[in-house]
Amino acid sequence: MRTAPTRADRQAQTRAELIAAADRRFSVDGFHATTLALVADDAGYTKGAVYSNFSSKEDLFFAVYERRVEDGAAHVRAVLAGAVTAREGVLALVAESAARRDHDDGWLAVFLEFWTHVLRHPEHRARFAALHAHASEPYAEALERHAAEGGFALPMSARELATGFIAAGTGMNLERLTQPDLVGPGLAVRMQELFMSALERPR
Repeated sequence: MRTAPTRADRQAQTRAELIAAADRRFSVDGFHATTLALVADDAGYTKGAVYSNFSSKEDLFFAVYERRVEDGAAHVRAVLAGAVTAREGVLALVAESAARRDHDDGWLAVFLEFWTHVLRHPEHRARFAALHAHASEPYAEALERHAAEGGFALPMSARELATGFIAAGTGMNLERLTQPDLVGPGLAVRMQELFMSALERPR
């Protein structure tokens, strides 16, 4: 027997559909060019539906980013859990990301646009920083596992190393946008191999 969706179910569905529409629109048009009216229209709702779920365009963008972080972290943890070693898992993730090059450049562009927006609006910095840190947690866990498996000590905290690793990846993606011939699919994997090998060296 099918149960009719509750009001909470309908609200959750509306919110999810608005987030999905916003993700698509932000990735195509950017943060500043995207309007809440466009997002509502794309999702098949009124602008009032957007405001009943999100307090502002920034709040909507954060919801998109939060969904991406949660989905990404779950995928990273699943890949690492299935890998024989942390090194193998991390390299597989880097290779997978490199294989998707050019497929998510719209998100990369709007992410950087929003990052600069946050720098000019300090009231959003704490929320952005918390999400950014959350995204790096699976990599920090992988580095701790890598050190345990190899029997060596990390030269600094796993969180610091993971932050540096992700920052390097973001920078490499930016370089790829302007120098695609230099930043080929194999470069990210090779750089990660060097990074992991450097951690393993005795001190």
